[in-house]
Amino acid sequence: MSLRPSIVVVGAGPRGTGFLERLAANLPELYAGRPLDVHLVDPHPPGPGRIWRTEQSPLLWMNSQAEDVTMFTDETVALEGPVRPGPTLAEWAGIDGRTFPTRPQQGAYLRWAYERARDALPADVTVHEHRTTALRIGGPREGRQRVWLAGAAAPLLADLVVLTVGHLDAEPDREQRELAGFAARHRLVHLPPDFTADTDLAALPAGEPVLVRGLGLAFVDLMVLLTEGRGGRYEGEGDALVYVPSGKEPVLHVGSRRGVPYHSKIGYVLDGERPPLPRFFGPEQTDALLSGTGPIDFRRDVWPLVDKELGWAHYHRLFSTHPERTSLGWSDFEKAYEEAPPRGAEIAAIVAAAVPDPADRLDLDALDHPLDGLRFASAEALQHGLRDYITDDLNRRHDPAHSPDAAVFAGLLSVYGQLLRLGKRMDPGAWWHGFFSYLASGPPGPRLRQLLALSRAGVVRFLGPQVTVEADEERGVFRASSAAVPGEWTEARALVEARLPEPTLELTGSPLLRALYEEGARATASGLLMVDPVDGRLLEHDGRPHPRRFALGPHTTARAGGAFTRPRTGGVAFGQNDVTARAALTFLRDRECRLPAPLSA
Repeated sequence: MSLRPSIVVVGAGPRGTGFLERLAANLPELYAGRPLDVHLVDPHPPGPGRIWRTEQSPLLWMNSQAEDVTMFTDETVALEGPVRPGPTLAEWAGIDGRTFPTRPQQGAYLRWAYERARDALPADVTVHEHRTTALRIGGPREGRQRVWLAGAAAPLLADLVVLTVGHLDAEPDREQRELAGFAARHRLVHLPPDFTADTDLAALPAGEPVLVRGLGLAFVDLMVLLTEGRGGRYEGEGDALVYVPSGKEPVLHVGSRRGVPYHSKIGYVLDGERPPLPRFFGPEQTDALLSGTGPIDFRRDVWPLVDKELGWAHYHRLFSTHPERTSLGWSDFEKAYEEAPPRGAEIAAIVAAAVPDPADRLDLDALDHPLDGLRFASAEALQHGLRDYITDDLNRRHDPAHSPDAAVFAGLLSVYGQLLRLGKRMDPGAWWHGFFSYLASGPPGPRLRQLLALSRAGVVRFLGPQVTVEADEERGVFRASSAAVPGEWTEARALVEARLPEPTLELTGSPLLRALYEEGARATASGLLMVDPVDGRLLEHDGRPHPRRFALGPHTTARAGGAFTRPRTGGVAFGQNDVTARAALTFLRDRECRLPAPLSA
């Protein structure tokens, strides 16, 4: 008797759940009436997985509003399979859509979405949950795969393997190993890049200075857990918010490359005319790039198109909603902007002539380097300067008069979708993903108001941009400085790297992905697993797609922008899940058709 057909899905968090939902949606058309075993492998609960597990502090929030989070497709998603609509997090939980839910609330929603997808499978499809870690994949290229699990005597047999492992731990790189060794020699505290909710913060003593590198979302979690998480509280609201310490907080001296937090979440709805996207970076441009034979370089070949696309979104919104702030008719500006080459003196002159106020112009380079060239007379002057910067950002991001910012956000989402088409030939690298997050995935406004209150209370101290950290062997301390305050050094016996581990195959903490890398799976220069953009199949060392192995998620070249999909925004990740699910079911169906008929009794 032949074994039942089977799929092993490694990773049962949001991406694995999304794949399961598309599998259930497409089964009636492609694989109806056939038996199938689906094995889900994850040491954490199916649905929320590790990052969104419900057993974490409710002080930690999602970085999206409840109405902007959905696990379900709608008619805006490019699908071959059926649309299966479902509630947003806000609708499911019955909460105000403009609130930022807690991580446990999102975890409960994800668990429900997983159970709904599982229950939608027909009776002849069985889901097996394995609460453990996948260690290795083996097996012949054209035959059944074997997936070895921690603690299991025998491997799982799989006709297909789908990797949806999400964010992962990583081994320390050379710099982190050296800092860890220095800390061990001098009995200091060094916390490497990690998921803040999983980090043991008890080693950071009350009242002591702590150097923190990173002002992104990992820092926001760190800030929350070391303040409210240690019994502090806030009084008042808005600009009058005051932090009342518990006395158990350390003093956080924080800096980064830019020296400022990610831009606040936009606090209004983009209404009225929206920019028609894509315009200067769409299928036509990506097809032209793919038609060449040489390597595609992001900075040289793609970034100028992205710059022009985001500028188009910005100025379209400005001219359509605030024509009084322009000095040229839209049709004339549109024609001149279209004809000008990107990122040159000509397009800069067109913009300068048509948009009198520099504050209304889009300058991506200036946005990426907000404090370049600024010098402060003292560390105290820097604190005042940074608080003014954050206050100005909050005001701008909550003022519809600056709605071109929201149009740029829409442009960023459009760009991300187009970049996925280039995934097989180009990896935009860590800079692009960081820049995207800096502009589009910043913290909720209330978090930045809390940061301002903590700064006024002296619990947080800003270090400035281009922070350098030294290990002082003679004094046995960490030292940090910034060019923004020449000659100023801050010493501490603790250093926290407030950022997530980079998703590289070379340093991944996943034994399965490490083994794939060592066995020759193709990877980009920055260490992402290369997949076929058509259907997510893994690319082998010779560039051929593996017929039985797929991968989706942030460890691959098919990574999508943002953790979750907003309703009615096209849902790139949903489209990827659908294509991969259909490819998997079609493979299994055709394989069944090729098998010889069983002998009659």
